[in-house]
Amino acid sequence: MPGRPRASRRTILRTAAVTPVAGLGLAACGPEGGGAASAPTAPVDLGAESEIPKGGAKLFTDHNVVVSRSGNGTLKAFSTVCTHAGCAITKLEGTTLTCPCHGSQFDATTGQVLRSPATAPLDTLPVHANGGKIVAGPGA
Repeated sequence: MPGRPRASRRTILRTAAVTPVAGLGLAACGPEGGGAASAPTAPVDLGAESEIPKGGAKLFTDHNVVVSRSGNGTLKAFSTVCTHAGCAITKLEGTTLTCPCHGSQFDATTGQVLRSPATAPLDTLPVHANGGKIVAGPGA
């Protein structure tokens, strides 16, 4: 088109070199597997109550849930969808959850943020034990 400047060869080559790198950076900011992680939308059976030690926690990656048990035996459950970028949290060491996307850390017994970039705590989920089995999620 007359009147419009043409891109130089250098500009085209620079753009072609930067585009794949930018795409990789954006992919690293998304949840593992490329799609947004989601918490349970209905009650899910998580197995035997005896699998949760007193003062400890267990991560259920298939359901994006962590369940902890206090010293007095009270169960608590939280969504393991990171509140920073929606990534599925896949690492639990002791009672510390670590998000693989940006390194946010959460306390599995309270849901509170231990390390940023996340600033909001994990979402609390209803949980109870029924006949020795743990059930968590909305409607549990």
